[in-house]
Amino acid sequence: MSRLDLSPRLTAPDAFLAALTERLRGLDEAETRAFSARLILLLANQVGDQAALEEALEIAAGGQEA
Repeated sequence: MSRLDLSPRLTAPDAFLAALTERLRGLDEAETRAFSARLILLLANQVGDQAALEEALEIAAGGQEA
């Protein structure tokens, strides 16, 4: 049984993508990776459930359909 709710939950996905793209604008590869790592850790802390996070890693790696 999936621990993740994969149904669309963002109220404004295009706005989030635009904000993310803007934050990344002008960053070099190393800065982009550091930013992405910090964002992932912040969001992982928000989720807080190890099993759900491991499931998300598996899905992101292409091991399951999202």
